[in-house]
Formats: sequence, C-alpha cells, structure tokens
Amino acid sequence: MTKPRPCGCKGCRTCLICETQYGAEKFKQQFNFDKDRGYVYCPKCNKAWRGWDPNLYKEHPNHQGDSIDYPGVYILLDFINEVEEDELMQNIDEMPWDISQSGRRKQNFGPKTNFKKKKIVSGKFDGFPAFSKFLQDRFNAVDMLKHYETIEQCSLEYDPSKGASIDPHIDDCWIWGERIVTVNCLSDSVLTMNRFRGDIAKYNLISAEEYPPVLGPDGSIINQDETQESVLEATKPKSDIDIIVRIPMPRRSLIVLYGEARYHWEHSVLREDITSRRVCIAYREFTPPYLSYGKHEEIGNEIRKKAKQFWNHRYRYDIDDKVEKEVYTQKSLCEI
Repeated sequence: MTKPRPCGCKGCRTCLICETQYGAEKFKQQFNFDKDRGYVYCPKCNKAWRGWDPNLYKEHPNHQGDSIDYPGVYILLDFINEVEEDELMQNIDEMPWDISQSGRRKQNFGPKTNFKKKKIVSGKFDGFPAFSKFLQDRFNAVDMLKHYETIEQCSLEYDPSKGASIDPHIDDCWIWGERIVTVNCLSDSVLTMNRFRGDIAKYNLISAEEYPPVLGPDGSIINQDETQESVLEATKPKSDIDIIVRIPMPRRSLIVLYGEARYHWEHSVLREDITSRRVCIAYREFTPPYLSYGKHEEIGNEIRKKAKQFWNHRYRYDIDDKVEKEVYTQKSLCEI
C-alpha cells in the first residue's frame, strides 16, 4: 500500500500502526548505522567523543577515549524551566493536532511552500500562538540568534507507541535559512547525524550556492559585506572521516544546527531513541533572497510582516468540554 494510509504514512514512510495493521512492513526503509563508528557530541566541551549512548555527555569533564571537533552545533541546556514547559505543553495540547508521517503528529504555522517548484505563498498564514511568543523573544538573548526572524513554527509529537521517527534528511535549502532551531520538550532524545554525499539537487542544496553564510564556524555572526563565498562552500567539511555523530537533545534545551552540520550532514531521529512522549518546537528563518534587498524580498516582506502577529488560541478554537471527542471550530483572530 503506497497510497496515504489512515495513520498518515505513505510510500516508504511507516509507523508501528501501518506496519502491523496495513501491511506496510515491506515498505519500511532500513537505516543500519554502524554503532562502532559512533561519536557523541558533548554540549559542555563542544567536542564529539567516541561512543553511541547519548548520555555519554553527562560524563563531562571526565570523558574517555578519543574525540573530534564537530562544528555547526549549539546546545543551550535548560532554555526553559519546568513551569514554563508545563504551561507550554498544556497550551499546545489545547490546539488540534494533524497526523503526519512515521508516527508523528504536528501543528504547523507558516507559509505554504512547494519545494519542488520553489514557490511560496502566504496562504492562510497569519502568525503564531501567543503562548509561544516568549520562546521567540528569548532567542534575542542567544548571540548566534541575533536578527533571527521566525517565519515557520512547527510542533512535532513523537509517540513511542506509534514507533515515531524521522528519516535522515537535510531541511530544504531553497527557502529555510542557515539556522535550524529546535526547543525540545517532555523527554530527552537524540539527533543522529550522517554525512551526505549525494546529488546537491536533493534537498535543494544547490540553492545554498546562491547566498552567503550567516555564522562562522564558531557561531559568531558574519558581516555579510565581508564574505564572498557561498554558504555551501564556506561550510565544506575539512575532513572526509566516515563517522556517525549523535547529538543529545536534553529535555527543555535549545538546539541550533548551522554551518557544516546544517548543509553537509543528514539528521534523523531513530525509533529506538523515542522512549516516551516527546514534543519539539521547530523554527525556520528565510534564506537571504527572501530578506530585504533580496531578489524575492516582496513576497518575503509580506510573510515576515504576518510572522510578527501573535494570536490567542483560546479565541481561535472553541473547545467543547462536554463532548468526549475534541471538537474545534475557528473563531475570531486576536492580534496581540
């Protein structure tokens, strides 16, 4: 069954539900990573140490074995506190979830994009839920997120009972900018990174030859007038070592992928690494052609203006507590 299934999966994307109930086991892609080639990134010393268990970073500063530099990763522990996480999740769960592939559910707020045709329209996008505004405001306190303008915010739920995961991929490089930001909630997890050696037409990587980097290897903001290299060339790995890098995503932390890790490595979330419910809030910014003075600034400015709106979800969705089944009806937009 290659068509969309009731669980939300289609094609080679599968979850435990469609594998056991809809005969999709035969479509499941197998990603057999060699654990002997694994390294675990430590957010406290910014090095990757040989191993596979993501909890190895907790041994800091008493690491053992050999280590390597792995640029393009920033992890800020305890970006939010427990009270903030509880309130955030309560509000998120008051809004409707849409089914997604590979056992996930999602809540997506952003413009309508066609990655194959490289077309974007604002569509019904009108900003973000107000309860999440404090997260975007807090980005301003992170040096490498200076001038970060969110134009897409997506909540993704990973449920172990559904075998939730996400296959190795690179986020689209035509429309999404260099800094890939995630706030991780409810449980620890891990990103598994593997070097991408395929055609740069995939993931629209070829588009990254058209604009410069935002950050240097150390995460510092680059003066755009001082660089002539494309971001794809500037972030090219200095070594061709064949390894797998595991990036811990501790609960309530902020994770930023940029540079080499963003453009030259695929990232995935393995089914085995989802042991309890996990919800991450993912953020995306525009590539330079959609910013001021870029060749697509007109549509970019239209969407950026809408991205400055924040609305109260309790005005937008009428939740009838008298009905066991969740029923949502759209109400008035409230700009804050």
